[in-house]
Amino acid sequence: MTRSEENYIKTIFHLGRQGMEAVSTNAIAELMETKPSSVTDMIKKLSEKDLVNYKRYQGVSLTDLGTQTALGIVRKHRLWEVFLVEKLDFSWDEIHDIAEQLEHIKSDKLIDRLDKLLDYPKFDPHGDPIPDKNGDFKERDRKLLSEVAIGTKGVCVGVKDSSTSFLKFLDRNHIALGHQIEVLEIEEFDGSLNININENNMQISHQIASNLYIKISEQ
Repeated sequence: MTRSEENYIKTIFHLGRQGMEAVSTNAIAELMETKPSSVTDMIKKLSEKDLVNYKRYQGVSLTDLGTQTALGIVRKHRLWEVFLVEKLDFSWDEIHDIAEQLEHIKSDKLIDRLDKLLDYPKFDPHGDPIPDKNGDFKERDRKLLSEVAIGTKGVCVGVKDSSTSFLKFLDRNHIALGHQIEVLEIEEFDGSLNININENNMQISHQIASNLYIKISEQ
């Protein structure tokens, strides 16, 4: 597969909730910043390789082969992110673009050894699950901070938005994975939240809360 084909497969995987749902060519074009006509041309190529199912006006979904291919690409991307943070001291806002390049390396032997070197991590630095070599992974039981009630306590376990600007915002405000969070108040007018995070009170917007995942503590 070409790098472009792999990027399309991964995009369909993420848009279709891990390949299970059909997505529109317009959604793919928007995320990949290209023309819908270019997407249609690529989808035809991927369909010929039995990587996607495509019916006009009904969207695109991955075949079993396409899903396994996507899982392999995602596995490489997230393992490289762990490596960059743990072994090369990159910050979590620097690693995505580098991992985007490294994920196209074809050597399964290299990736298996990378996995072993890192002691088989289950989650990447952003809290997303890492598939094993068979494509199996387990999602954390987590909810967006914006969806929980006043009084909820939990641990920050992931981010929905992994853009550089958002991750830098979290660093500046000392919000990180593993931090304890309690929702103290929710503003009815705009949905902003007053939270206690690691013993410090803070006001955050609804937009920020909509991009933070927490694992709710058992009462």
